[in-house]
Amino acid sequence: MREYETTFIVQPEISDDVRDAFLAKLDAQLEASGATRLMLDDWGKRKLAYEIQNFQKGHYYSLKYLDLGGSVVELERLLKLEESILRYLTVRVAEDVADIEARKTAAAEEEAKLRERLEAERVAREEEERARREGEARAAAEAAAAAEAAAAEATAAGESDEAAAPAEEGPSESPAGDGASSETPASEAGAETDASQEG
Repeated sequence: MREYETTFIVQPEISDDVRDAFLAKLDAQLEASGATRLMLDDWGKRKLAYEIQNFQKGHYYSLKYLDLGGSVVELERLLKLEESILRYLTVRVAEDVADIEARKTAAAEEEAKLRERLEAERVAREEEERARREGEARAAAEAAAAAEAAAAEATAAGESDEAAAPAEEGPSESPAGDGASSETPASEAGAETDASQEG
């Protein structure tokens, strides 16, 4: 038996359900071909070395299995037909695996450790996201409280300014009471002077 490793890149925006269905299809193909599936290594989303089909990132997987070589063609045919697969590559890891059961056991342990690591990373991501959301909510609440306090101070300052301002005096009325000027026009004053001199 030879050991093979098929590494493939999935489009990053594919939903988990679609991706899981395709991974199950790969497992079914290995079983139908008589291959022995060892493990699936999920490398997660990574930046691509170069842009592929307008994608900058891809979700990397590495599928390890034992076979005489016949399943490689069928597996790669599935990968080629799947639109969500950006790239794939199969390499022969070992030419002859003598103890198949020992290799299966080692692969199962490796996959269990991998799942534990992925679960720990998922929990850490969720904790970071929760802390970030709480921080944003706290910052928003503090900003709202500060704005409310500033508005209250501005209102209080405006009321104290109105109370301290003196009352304005109204316009003074003329002695005549009809709005006419109390001053005598110059022409009338001159006429009165002339009349008094003639008398």
